[in-house]
Amino acid sequence: MNKHFFSDMSVMLGRSMRHIFRSMDTIITVTITPIAMMLLFVYVFGGAIQTGTANYVNYMLPGILLMAIASGISYTAYRLFLDMQSGIFERFHSMPIARSTVLWGHVLTSLVSNAISVVVIILVALIIGFRSPAGILSWLAVAGILALFTLALTWIAAIAGLSATSIDGASAFAYPLVFLPFISSAFVPTASMPPVVRAFAENQPVTSIVDTIRALLARQPVGNDIWIALAWCLGILVVAYIFAMRVYKLKAA
Repeated sequence: MNKHFFSDMSVMLGRSMRHIFRSMDTIITVTITPIAMMLLFVYVFGGAIQTGTANYVNYMLPGILLMAIASGISYTAYRLFLDMQSGIFERFHSMPIARSTVLWGHVLTSLVSNAISVVVIILVALIIGFRSPAGILSWLAVAGILALFTLALTWIAAIAGLSATSIDGASAFAYPLVFLPFISSAFVPTASMPPVVRAFAENQPVTSIVDTIRALLARQPVGNDIWIALAWCLGILVVAYIFAMRVYKLKAA
């Protein structure tokens, strides 16, 4: 590892974050749709959905947070694609810096910007009635799981951004990820679904992650869900990282 790896990475992170703060519409756009969905489900559909809980916003908030993250990481692919097209990577590679820090700058920027979006959504949820008896350790566990989920999806975004041939192609991969919470336990219990749909919902990553976060926020036992959720997040993260670095090395060759 380059001995200046962390200082190089901080420079790349600072560069990417400046782009974010100069264009706050990125964060605003990412938060508006999930907040609108949350308001729609709470005030329009919530009364017709039987979840076995008295407060529907408590039930569906974890799914909304995952939707926001899945939407937010598309901007990482978009910015990576623009950097590839502009030739900025070639200029960075001509400098005495660790090459992988160029990617890590984008990845960590995604982590920070999505964390801001998550905080904004939780604040809105509190305004409309979300309440949690969770202690500091449970909240830290939730933050850790959301961070792992963000990193896993961001490395998938990196693959898309490096491989795409158009701006639309760079961000289109995120649409199925945004839709995935709808076929999970995020908004309704899986027991109410038809058998085939239920089988898929109960064995895809979003359900275990949502169930874990919901249990932590409700201060209830998480059971095996937390280990399944961590396995999904870490598994996707490792595989996506390996493929992203391979694609990056091919593009940088």
